[in-house]
Amino acid sequence: MQMSYRIEIEREDDGRWIAEVVELPGVLAYGRDAEEAVAHAQALALRVLADRLEQGEAASGPITLTFDTPIPS
Repeated sequence: MQMSYRIEIEREDDGRWIAEVVELPGVLAYGRDAEEAVAHAQALALRVLADRLEQGEAASGPITLTFDTPIPS
């Protein structure tokens, strides 16, 4: 099974960065920089996906997982 997720990144007015996994509602995380926010969002996404697998909400079997993450410079 191929799963591909898009991560959107924004900088907040207070300087923090927020990264959101668009296809997984509620999966968003803050970081001091864009890379840290993305890393936190990816980790949270993996936890959500693992929980879905454990609960039988997602098909089991081989999984290919990719994150489309444009890191701003």
